[in-house]
Amino acid sequence: MALGKPTLVLGIETTCDETAAAVIERQRDGSGRILSNIVRSQIEEHAPFGGVVPEIAARAHVDTLDSIIRAAMKEANVGFGDLSAVAAAAGPGLIGGVIVGLTTAKAIALVHNTPLIAVNHLEAHALTPRLTVALAFPYCLFLASGGHTQIVAVLGVGKYVRLGTTVDDAMGEAFDKVAKMLDLPYPGGPQVEQAAAHGDPARFQFPRPMVGRPDANFSLSGLKTAVRNEVARLAPLEPQDVADLCAGFQAAVLDLTADRISVGLRLFHEQFGPPRALVAAGGVASNHAIRGALHDIAARAQTMLIIPPPALCTDNGAMIAWAGAERLALKMVDEMETAPRARWRLDETASTPAKFANTRARH
Repeated sequence: MALGKPTLVLGIETTCDETAAAVIERQRDGSGRILSNIVRSQIEEHAPFGGVVPEIAARAHVDTLDSIIRAAMKEANVGFGDLSAVAAAAGPGLIGGVIVGLTTAKAIALVHNTPLIAVNHLEAHALTPRLTVALAFPYCLFLASGGHTQIVAVLGVGKYVRLGTTVDDAMGEAFDKVAKMLDLPYPGGPQVEQAAAHGDPARFQFPRPMVGRPDANFSLSGLKTAVRNEVARLAPLEPQDVADLCAGFQAAVLDLTADRISVGLRLFHEQFGPPRALVAAGGVASNHAIRGALHDIAARAQTMLIIPPPALCTDNGAMIAWAGAERLALKMVDEMETAPRARWRLDETASTPAKFANTRARH
């Protein structure tokens, strides 16, 4: 028996400094395919300031979003009338950019009488692995980016329980701030990783915050301060000092990540049974050293590790479109009055862990 026509969803991402649009196709059996995925980075605009300037980001989204959407539709070879829904990241993020993307999605949906889906940017990261792999719920998500560091039990579409989070800096933010201390170019995370490859991780004995605690929370502020103190003590820095500082900082991040995720996996197992997989998402998941550490963590926990391709770890339109398609399949659509949100917890409306304990959704 035929499963029927696939759904086509346009996804729009404007929460920070990437202007992105994509079209995905979702079959009735839950499998997906990316028809287009166009991303325009704003690195050049923000590099002189060493970080993202919200006003500049919002103006850049206004200037380029229409052309990015046209390019995505053309590459996918579909018209607006072919779309099953229009999805946009409605938060969390820089509110100016979120407004641009959500307003554009509303306009397209109104003109073409197409359902609107307001996507939580964090949910898009959480569901992305199901776009590339046949992955059933529940699974454990490690989300690490410039704005977020969380360990989340992904129990189903719209059903999330946060097991751990950062109590101060996000992991990507810490990488960027260390890079800035060391006068490394923006964006700082990849620069720290590159410099660390030539450094001695044992030269500096940096702290491993939160290691050994029974909860699964993270803290990066003390580690960042320890690096700053060494920078001040050694100034002026030689190139090898920079490499060694990066190596020591990254080694500390790897150690605390291994400890925190191990605790998160234990908490997941206690509350929901064994996870189908450990999934990593967010820009920090593109770091090769962290990817290697995650492989070791998953092996010790005897669980499968899934990390989407690097292009799907950083912000992109395909993840928004896919989250929209997953929600559309469950008839979870939104009203035109839906407001953009600068802050939006992934688990704020999730049911309590006890309700979903030991459930194994089959998809």
